[in-house]
Amino acid sequence: MNYERSITSETLENFDSDTEVVDSRAPKSRRRLIVGGALLLVLAIIIAAYFMMRGGEAGSAPAADDASQAPTVSVIAPGQATIEGTITATGTIAARREMPVGVVGEGGRVVSVPVEQGQWVRAGQVLASIDRSVQSQQAVAQAAQVEVARADAMLAQSNLDRALQLVERGFISTADIDRLTATRDAAQARVNVAEAQYNELLARNARLNIVAPEAGLLLERNVEPGQTVSAGSGTLFRIAKGGEMELLARVGEAELTKLSLGVSAEVVPVGTSDTFTGQVWQLAPTINPQDRQGVARIALSYAEGLRPGGFATATINSGTVVAPMLPESAVLSDADGSYVYIIDAENKAQRRAVTTGLVTNDGLAITEGLDGSEKVVLRAGGFLTAGETVNPRLEGETEG
Repeated sequence: MNYERSITSETLENFDSDTEVVDSRAPKSRRRLIVGGALLLVLAIIIAAYFMMRGGEAGSAPAADDASQAPTVSVIAPGQATIEGTITATGTIAARREMPVGVVGEGGRVVSVPVEQGQWVRAGQVLASIDRSVQSQQAVAQAAQVEVARADAMLAQSNLDRALQLVERGFISTADIDRLTATRDAAQARVNVAEAQYNELLARNARLNIVAPEAGLLLERNVEPGQTVSAGSGTLFRIAKGGEMELLARVGEAELTKLSLGVSAEVVPVGTSDTFTGQVWQLAPTINPQDRQGVARIALSYAEGLRPGGFATATINSGTVVAPMLPESAVLSDADGSYVYIIDAENKAQRRAVTTGLVTNDGLAITEGLDGSEKVVLRAGGFLTAGETVNPRLEGETEG
């Protein structure tokens, strides 16, 4: 390329005296240098434009640096576990078979009460005695009546025997024999009546002693010597048959269906650290409509720490299940039900509906929705959205 330049006198005035002027008559080698410099300048401009275009494209697409800006979440792979389910319930301790004891006779004035509450009593043991001075005299009188009737019967029998000897000789008619026989039978009947009345009095007198119907632990004593009692006096003693106790545990309607007879339970009375082992022996056939709860009756052997009327907490074994188990922080819920967030192969959070089962101290059993191999978001699931890219880190791992 040839460049020609005309220089006028006016142009020369604008140049310094040191400025070199190249005219068309410059040597060819000098012109080649100028042309080469221009080419290099154009090439530099093209290269700069190319890198500027590459820089714009790189800014419009996610780069590796963008991935580093994704939120880091802790995840857990729960696997499968054999979970022992438990149900915690509270209730009141009571005697399993409580026997109220009162007056069974006509009553009277109490003369002695030889037992105290908290003692063990045996079947038939006297708990209280009622004055029987009048009844004893009545029994003596009736015993005398029995002897009178027996004497009359013996006399009637002797008269009949003598008449039978005389009838063979013709001195006594058959009609007389029949009359004497009837007299003897009537006398014997009066003996039987007198004896029955006497035995009745003895039985009534025996009922003046209030006795224990069964062996067990005496829970209450509500009578004192000198007190007048009768059949309307109510319960004077309460006995726990065999000393057996139970906990009347209040269990929710849904949890009650998970229990079965014979399952074990650990009972801890309030105010103590002692644990007593029992088992469920009866489940309530009805549900309280007010609080939607039923009663699980837990049988307990006698122990000094078990006091009827006391409050206790029971941990009942509700069975075992093989399933994934998650901490409560991983399981979320909304109007559509329970769900978790799992992380897929592209490190994106995906919502997964689940069904929870047994509740344990270590978390919740997941009966449906997971097989245990997934990466489940452990915490902060409530801040994620489906499809969001995250940086998962297994629980327990340290950041590299």
